[in-house]
Amino acid sequence: MVRVKVNDRIVEVPPGTSVMDAVFHAGYDVPLFCSEKHLSPIGACRMCLVRIGLPKKGPDGKPLLNEKGEPEIQWQPKLAASCVTAVADGMVVDTLSDVVREAQAGMVEFTLLNHPLDCPTCDKGGACELQDRTVEYGLYEKYYQKGPLELPVYTRFEFTRRHVDKHHPLSPFVILDRERCIHCKRCVRYFEEVPGDEVLDFIERGVHTFIGTMDFGLPSGFSGNITDICPVGALTSKPFRYSARTCELSRRKSIAPHDSSGANLVVQVKNNEVLRVVPLENEEVNECWIADRDRFSYEALNSADRLRAPMIKQGGEWKEVDWQTALEYVANGLNQISKDHGASSIGALVSPHSTLEELHLASTLVRSLGSDNIDYRLRNAEFAKAEGVRYLGTSIASLTQVQRVLVIGSNLRKDHPLFAQRIRQAQRNGAQVNAITSKALFNAADAWAMPVAHADVQEASAWAQSLANVAAAVAAEKGVSAPAQGQATPEAQAIAKSLLGGDRKAVLLGNAAAHHANASSLLSLAKWIADQTGATYGYLTEAANTVGAQWAKAEPQTGGLNAAQMLAGGLKAVLLLNTEPVEDAAAGAKAVAALAAMQMVVTLSPFKTNMSFSDVLLPIAPFTETSGSFVNAEGRLQSFHAVVKPLAETRPAWKVLRVLANMLGLPQLAFETSQDVLKQISATPLNLSNACSSEVRLAGHVDTPCVASIYQLDSLVRRAPSLQLTADARNAKTLAEGVHA
Repeated sequence: MVRVKVNDRIVEVPPGTSVMDAVFHAGYDVPLFCSEKHLSPIGACRMCLVRIGLPKKGPDGKPLLNEKGEPEIQWQPKLAASCVTAVADGMVVDTLSDVVREAQAGMVEFTLLNHPLDCPTCDKGGACELQDRTVEYGLYEKYYQKGPLELPVYTRFEFTRRHVDKHHPLSPFVILDRERCIHCKRCVRYFEEVPGDEVLDFIERGVHTFIGTMDFGLPSGFSGNITDICPVGALTSKPFRYSARTCELSRRKSIAPHDSSGANLVVQVKNNEVLRVVPLENEEVNECWIADRDRFSYEALNSADRLRAPMIKQGGEWKEVDWQTALEYVANGLNQISKDHGASSIGALVSPHSTLEELHLASTLVRSLGSDNIDYRLRNAEFAKAEGVRYLGTSIASLTQVQRVLVIGSNLRKDHPLFAQRIRQAQRNGAQVNAITSKALFNAADAWAMPVAHADVQEASAWAQSLANVAAAVAAEKGVSAPAQGQATPEAQAIAKSLLGGDRKAVLLGNAAAHHANASSLLSLAKWIADQTGATYGYLTEAANTVGAQWAKAEPQTGGLNAAQMLAGGLKAVLLLNTEPVEDAAAGAKAVAALAAMQMVVTLSPFKTNMSFSDVLLPIAPFTETSGSFVNAEGRLQSFHAVVKPLAETRPAWKVLRVLANMLGLPQLAFETSQDVLKQISATPLNLSNACSSEVRLAGHVDTPCVASIYQLDSLVRRAPSLQLTADARNAKTLAEGVHA
């Protein structure tokens, strides 16, 4: 440890610690603009200047002592930026003297020279670091006062402020006001170091310097975070812009309902309307970042597509009805179908984006009716029985520390932006990233915005053989028998050699591998490779509650029909919970005919959807209007509360299912709160296990796995206008139109 004296306090900090962190550790403050704990230090703003001294040393190398027996301090002739200066043993740091205070006031003055004083119209108002620093560290009277009886002035300079481009859109998400930019370079470093896109930089020199980007703008997926880290109002959220002042917003915690990261959110609300979503810092889950779909999907919450009251189709026309009428219609229909055709003719297709409580109640309702036809695996092509609840196989935070990783069947950057960011951190620290995936998921060497050491790019039908080849190469190196017939090709040897090196390793199966027609073989081979190389193995998992859906047993347990079988026909009635089969199922548009042929299709959704084949629409609450829980990829259970009241006649799905069960005479669903439902679920331990004893199959026909595009994953992102303006969304729409044509 290194001993450092900060003003009058002595602290001990690890070697390599910055002086700034030592000051904070001592309980003192130092102003900053450019510094951000998740970004590398740069010393651009010079706000964190401090006075630094070191003990004088005699010819013998020992510190010289003064008359008090204390080391004599030799102060450095110039102030130093504390964010880029490392501590040294015996160092003395001064943050309170007049010379430091004058420097801080001078830097505030310099920063404000050209910065427009448009705080009343700036979205950063009330949350602006420049405002805070100006109040705390600006206007040093001794520096600005000409005489003891004269009033201080804010600046010593008189000139016309520069005027440059304002309201410049960088993307559908971000607006740049160049006048406000203070050149702290946080945004530039963010793109270089976090998502790995070098798209922003300083352009021109001197007073003409400005932040600019490439002609194609900012990449989508992870760009909205720059609006959080900008210390002034230079970068602001386009969807939120001019919606409200920050002081008017109520802030409530929630959990992201999209991918499996389980990112922690702060939802900001005004007048019972969600106006902004920002990250809630959680180092073990999402650090201080969230993906763009987590940030901007709230736009769909108040869209014209929202279902505001129950609706029943009568004579081919949709009519709004009250809840009592709608639920009685559903209950009577289900009872009649069960009586005429048996309970096995009833099924449920549920979304893994639904809450744990909703999934549990849906499973309980269907099984209480006497059916086992329930499934959340709408995009799967194989439905083998799992030996446990499949999950990531390690913690999310550990992905930052891996030294070797093999990713199978994933567009890592688009499918799991937060996981990709952690693996990118590991790669920057020397980790080797390997991939077995298709050209569509890995269309260029920089597709994942990180160097990939070795990539075996094959169509999905060849992935099992590629893994068998890697297994054969590992077996040859270790002198053991391979689990399947394979050849140690150069690509396989390179991947095997990589995995056999390093200490911390992971083998990760992506969404395409999970939805693969030979998914169990891929898992078996991945398990064998992981066991032989000392790696963890598991699924990145697709949705917010893929793990939770398994825990809630939202899949056949005793031989019921799986999702593909239900959508192929054979049922008389089906409940669609938060699901749009045309968009969410592997069958796609082919499912419409089977659904239209059923006697009753009941859609529970926040939106007017499935109207061509549904008989009843029941408006259920999205995640912002209900309480519930999600279980993320690592098996972390996270509960949340409603942040706004349900819209119009919308009701939480767990309440709708409970009341429907009452009408059906099913006492098993008699719960008073969602917390009561969670207690019942939690009574059964979450058995996390990726064990797989399936026989490896290398041959057989394999179609391209059904994988949702980044902004087609669920009903919310599909209806968020800003997300649908991105190149990713447009490309996905064009591709879908080509397929359907």
